Amino acid sequence: MARFTPIRRFDGYLPIEDHGLIGDGTTAALVGRDGAISWMCVPRFDSPPLFCSILDSKRGGAFTVAPEGLHESRQFYEADTGVLVTEMRSAGGLMRLTDAFALRSGADLSEDAPAGRGELLRSIAVLEGRVRLRIDIDPRDGARAERLGEGLHLRYPSRPDIGLYLNASRAEALSGTRNSLELISGDHLDLTLRWGKNLPGHFHIPLEERVAATIASWRRWLRQFTYDGPEEPLMRRSAITLKLLDYTPNGAILAAPTSSLPEAIGGPRNWDYRYAWIRDAAFSVYALRRIGFTVEAARFLGWVLDAIERDGRPRVLYNLDSAQPEPETEDLDLEGYRRSAPVRWGNGAAEQWQHDVYGEILDCAYQWIAHGGTIDAALWTRMKGFVEAARTEWQAPDHGIWEVRTSGRPFTYSAALCQVALDRGARIARRFNLPGDQSGWDAAALQIKRAIIEQAWDEKMQSLTEHLGGGGLDASLLCLPLRRVLPADHPHMVATTAAIAAQLSAGNGLLYRYLPEISPDGLPGHEGAFLLCSFWLVDNLAQQGRLDEALDLYRSLCERAGTLGLLPEEIDPSTGAFLGNYPQAFSHIGVISSGVNLARLMNKRTGP
Repeated sequence: MARFTPIRRFDGYLPIEDHGLIGDGTTAALVGRDGAISWMCVPRFDSPPLFCSILDSKRGGAFTVAPEGLHESRQFYEADTGVLVTEMRSAGGLMRLTDAFALRSGADLSEDAPAGRGELLRSIAVLEGRVRLRIDIDPRDGARAERLGEGLHLRYPSRPDIGLYLNASRAEALSGTRNSLELISGDHLDLTLRWGKNLPGHFHIPLEERVAATIASWRRWLRQFTYDGPEEPLMRRSAITLKLLDYTPNGAILAAPTSSLPEAIGGPRNWDYRYAWIRDAAFSVYALRRIGFTVEAARFLGWVLDAIERDGRPRVLYNLDSAQPEPETEDLDLEGYRRSAPVRWGNGAAEQWQHDVYGEILDCAYQWIAHGGTIDAALWTRMKGFVEAARTEWQAPDHGIWEVRTSGRPFTYSAALCQVALDRGARIARRFNLPGDQSGWDAAALQIKRAIIEQAWDEKMQSLTEHLGGGGLDASLLCLPLRRVLPADHPHMVATTAAIAAQLSAGNGLLYRYLPEISPDGLPGHEGAFLLCSFWLVDNLAQQGRLDEALDLYRSLCERAGTLGLLPEEIDPSTGAFLGNYPQAFSHIGVISSGVNLARLMNKRTGP
């Protein structure tokens, strides 16, 4: 269990890693070690935030439950659940705060239906001594509290469509938005925040029963988990974290639950990640399916196929309704985490051209049918068009996997995923006797593979490069063996792996995606080390026969997880601090995929 450590702030903010994630498959919240909910959107992940003090400590708003004089704390999850415990110590006593989004009694988290009750549960127990408890609820832009039944009706002018009701198990605990209450050892207090149009006057199910039902649902879901390999506890937590990012009404998986947490402190590389990227689909499906969660994989693939069937062309990303997000805007009223402006809502990458999307879609479809799914004639007609688009567009400039904000370039990764589209398209057509130019697609796939080997290779650098025709190094090239474009032991891949490990190194096994001074991306400043790239390096080393080296790197990466087992998008190489949106699906996908690959190769080495 985590040890108690002092509360520390930098520029008035908790470190990103000092937050836990809770959720119910519809929305999520970050809970700090200081007892503050500093990020929460209702009624769903991509709604405007109700609390966002993590993006502005003074104006963002928070829901704080903590003892006065708090000086140290620790956090941990109830085992195998999304229920978070924060223990906080003041000079006078010790209290425990249990936080959860309530799940319906008997809820099956694998069902294609909302499991949440639209309730945030906060349960307080004093374990030692005496505490003066603060209960402050301060939504962004403020709210007016009115007594209603056993609690408070919070009128929220910025969101008149959202009714808020805060209930306490002790009537004297709540008098307004700022409250203080003396509690002694053995005392308990339960708080429930609900949102919606019909606000209740009473709660008929005791909070402890709602917490117990929520714990039971999480543990029932995790029974599907199958894995026997290194870092098994973090693997379990990674599975739960991905589930916390799964929009249960339709199976979409978010890149992250947050917006605008910076890739470098003080810099402008701050993005809204509360959307579902098609690119993540193949990686997510691959990871979840391999540890037993086939239902989630099938639901997500179904969502992807439905989304592309309804749209006129394949998009880079979608909102939770399978539509395009709102245009990207900057919020000038918020200063940003540690004054890292701008804060952004929406994501401009939605309008970019990224040719790798063809390969992501066809790879998703291929995995779908390989595990029992079917492709009807109407959908195949649309997908056949994507295969043909890959055949004609693979040399055309686009904005690439890293979504650069310069003019387009012919990225090697994009060409490689066009090769995937052609290869998977031919395989699907052949397997199901569907119409299509199978031999022509095979020939085009081979042509692209040869072009990558010949045109992206730089003899002087002894590496494949980011563009067809040359350029800088790009860590996404480590994906080529993972997507079966080139084998990991191909001489060009062995050399490329060595070049990336040396020249994109951020130290201690960390990698930069690319170097902006060599590979301009249209943005000022710099960024941290991108965790997923290091997991890709693990996979390449392992497949090149360097298993012990790969295992050592994998374990060092897993050790970077916070005490809760959560990982960010990026790491500050100089301090080890977390950067970027948090927790990041891609990083946890890396934990799962690399762990499974290592376990398989370790078993193969030791034999039966």
